[in-house]
Amino acid sequence: MGDPAGIGGELTLRAWQAWRGGDGCFVALDDPDRLRELARCMGLHVPVVAIAAIDTAPAVFPGALPVLPIALVVPARPGQPEAKNAAAVVASIERATELAARGLAGAVVTNPINKAALYEAGFAYPGHTEFLAALTGATGRQIMMLASPALRVVPVTVHASLRQSIEMITTARIVAATRTTELALRREFGIARPRLAIAGLNPHAGEQGALGDEETSIIGPAIDELRRDGLDVSGPWPPDTMFTEAARARYDVAICMYHDQALIPLKTLDMTHGVNVTLGLPIVRTSPDHGTAYDIAGKGIADPSSLIAALVLAGELAARRVAALGG
Repeated sequence: MGDPAGIGGELTLRAWQAWRGGDGCFVALDDPDRLRELARCMGLHVPVVAIAAIDTAPAVFPGALPVLPIALVVPARPGQPEAKNAAAVVASIERATELAARGLAGAVVTNPINKAALYEAGFAYPGHTEFLAALTGATGRQIMMLASPALRVVPVTVHASLRQSIEMITTARIVAATRTTELALRREFGIARPRLAIAGLNPHAGEQGALGDEETSIIGPAIDELRRDGLDVSGPWPPDTMFTEAARARYDVAICMYHDQALIPLKTLDMTHGVNVTLGLPIVRTSPDHGTAYDIAGKGIADPSSLIAALVLAGELAARRVAALGG
């Protein structure tokens, strides 16, 4: 569902229009009346059909958007988040996760949420990623990857201030994030021998200690440990040069030290097709790499490309995971 006041509903409707002639299908977990009204207001020809069980979705999908109903408490108004609807947003995430965990759905694709509205209603998690980890029993193992055709990045620290992020960086945290990423690249992305580039923290990767010693005291030991384990790891790379076209050709993923170090280059290179992937979970989860976009919600101009990319990637990752596990 995502935040009902954001662009998630519009993206879902447009994604069905773009997808319905292809392979596979998806199911929306949302309020059917909300989606119908949204389609009417925007002039989108998208029939919406409420279904009682997910296994009926493939038969419905070619002619209509199948929806497992999650009722809103109050009508959604574009651009105006409402804490009273937080329970429905949370319920949609819980139901989707349950379906994927039981093998009834191949993956979970989440629309953007408004964390502030959820916090107001008592939501106790920093975001989707941590909530999904708790729901699947994977707390502490979840890793966020942002992926696009141009670049893949993994931030070692995510939802924390820059000051807190620097304090959180440890050799063990870097090693754990890199191992989880390497496994996912082999098992779900189909890369037999992943090349992992690890960013430095300081300008010029510390300039041999002149600009900071984290590269030698924290990051270097992590690289040494990972290499001893047989992983193809390079670094620490100077963050200001590791995202050029020539540099990106030398690795499959960049392991970055903090949120913006990872997300700024990815969003600059390919905001439209960027996808958020949660690694380390027992299920596949992706989402668009953007927010609720309240400023354009309900105006009919939101671009569904990132959601479509998230749906496509979710299907690919789910298929490779099943094959890797012998399913």
